[in-house]
Amino acid sequence: MPPLLKFIIRRFIAVPITLFAITAILYGVMMMAPIEARARLFTPMGAANNPGLDPDRLIQQIIRSRGLDDPYPVQYGRWVSRLLRGDWGWSPIYGNVLEALLRRTPATIELTLFAVLLLVPLGVVSGSIAGARENRLADHAFRFVAFVGTAIPPFILALILLGAFYVSLHWFPPGRIGLAERFLVESDAFRSYTGLLTIDGLLNARLDISVDALRHLVLPAFTISLLHWATLGRVTRATMIEELDKDYITAGRGRGLTNRSIVWRHALRNAMLPAVNSIALSAASLVMGVFVVEVMYSFPGVSELIVALAQMPDVSMAMGFAVYSVLLVLPVMLALDILQALVDPRVREGVLGS
Repeated sequence: MPPLLKFIIRRFIAVPITLFAITAILYGVMMMAPIEARARLFTPMGAANNPGLDPDRLIQQIIRSRGLDDPYPVQYGRWVSRLLRGDWGWSPIYGNVLEALLRRTPATIELTLFAVLLLVPLGVVSGSIAGARENRLADHAFRFVAFVGTAIPPFILALILLGAFYVSLHWFPPGRIGLAERFLVESDAFRSYTGLLTIDGLLNARLDISVDALRHLVLPAFTISLLHWATLGRVTRATMIEELDKDYITAGRGRGLTNRSIVWRHALRNAMLPAVNSIALSAASLVMGVFVVEVMYSFPGVSELIVALAQMPDVSMAMGFAVYSVLLVLPVMLALDILQALVDPRVREGVLGS
């Protein structure tokens, strides 16, 4: 079997194992709370204000009906079996947990997609240019902007951008789409194919919907991508400087290769592996950072559910959101591992065993 195929198979096998380990730990942490405290999380809304209900008796009934006094393996197995059947629990605020998560997923995916499409090419290109022009004007400008991008927290950057580009200039409003466009999107005349408004607008021959959705994506996508762009660009710059000092670059210059050819055809190819590793290491923080930015820009993604959790304890939604986050990160990590295997010849030749 080719080494690359073996590598990919091992990564696919590792996904369910990782998912099992993380969910087992999550459920174990939840079970560390006293049984009565966990039972109160399942108390129906308004039960405390009902004088006809005995609180202690209600808690004991919840414990028995939900099997909260069963051993950990039994409770964990029962919870996982419900997850696999699509029963992620019931939220007193949003109803079916899985449906609430899936209904908001397209907005989160669209924002994440545009942030990645922005940060990866810009990070690689700007880092390569800065490394090829070390200690010159382009390099100094890149390092200054990268320092600023790393130093400013995303929520502070969001406030600055909203003040400048929405409050003052009225260019890029918060939210996902304008009010008039939302009425059209929610009407029967607009068909949802992907849930991504920028794409569905084109498929419905409504360019105005796509343009308006892009206007609302500019600020949140930029806010998410800036920090990760700075990290990716710095890694690419350092690797490019290292590559340009190697012997094969000197030999290429001796054969008369142009500087453009040396940088973009030879050095960049070898500099891509650390860049891919940088993207993989920041994948989880990128996905989690999306939720923070959604709150700042009133973007109606999965972050709406996080805000609700802060206002009212909801064990079903909390556990569902935790599993959802893991399921969101693991495929990204798998794709980046496969991309690393395609970029790194050592993986293809079987030098890296895992």
